Amino acid sequence: MDDESRSGWQRAWRRILWISAGITVMCAAFVIVLLAAARVDLAADSGGRVYYVSNRAGMEDLILADTGRGQTFNLTQHRAAWEGTPARSPDGAFVAYASAIDGNMDIYVMRADGGDVRRLTDDPARDHHPVWSPDGRRLAFASDRDGNWELYVVNADGGDLQRVTHNPADDEAPSWSPAADVLAFVSYRRGNWAIFTINVDGSHLREITTDTRVRDVSPAWSPDGTRIAFASDRGARSFEIYVMNADGADMRRLTENDALDRSPIWSADGAFITFESWRDGSADIYRMMSDGGGLVRLTDSAARDTAPS
Repeated sequence: MDDESRSGWQRAWRRILWISAGITVMCAAFVIVLLAAARVDLAADSGGRVYYVSNRAGMEDLILADTGRGQTFNLTQHRAAWEGTPARSPDGAFVAYASAIDGNMDIYVMRADGGDVRRLTDDPARDHHPVWSPDGRRLAFASDRDGNWELYVVNADGGDLQRVTHNPADDEAPSWSPAADVLAFVSYRRGNWAIFTINVDGSHLREITTDTRVRDVSPAWSPDGTRIAFASDRGARSFEIYVMNADGADMRRLTENDALDRSPIWSADGAFITFESWRDGSADIYRMMSDGGGLVRLTDSAARDTAPS
């Protein structure tokens, strides 16, 4: 090869290297932009996403599943502690949950993407099952700080703690009415688990389910305030998902199998109900239409996927 040919070949090779390097830089920048956009999207948009608890990484962690993209994100895998009962804020920007990260079960709040964790309650007793008020200004939760499980309400910044229920029996699993003036909850005050409602100021207690032979748990108020979804072992060997009017009338069974179905939650438009089920051998998250049709399995893992939000 003469000098002129060698020089031309070297110039061509340098051009190829420069083009390759430019393409690599452009691809890297594109990936960074996509990741940043995904992070913003996770924080700003709650549509098509479900939070749940899973032990697939060993500990009980909080998982965000993006059902539209088929992606999952472990939000708490770096923390060596039990964490559970997640609750998404109405605007989708935050998640409240219970955690024993500081040695005791308290309520914490973080951004929807897992960042900016802050402790909301700090008490030697146990606090769990937080739920946001529809306006996002307050959270209700259960605590045994007064000797047994009772319901409390606190501002979203941790201030103005108020006790709602006062009974020697356990009261748990609160759910806000859309008007933010009433809580549905589960109580053992009559000797079995039943669903009650109470005004947030502690007045006007109402017994919604009255059959003392069964257990009714996991109440979830529909977005329009007309119905309550719940889990019950009435008429079944295991818990199934039911829906009733907010006053307890017109009770309808939505699921029917020999496995455990529990923890129903409504979609924002009231068209769907997401819940936990053991029907395929392990706990997974499922979604169905609010009339019980159109069942879809959202998670498929040998681990336990529970407590959807």
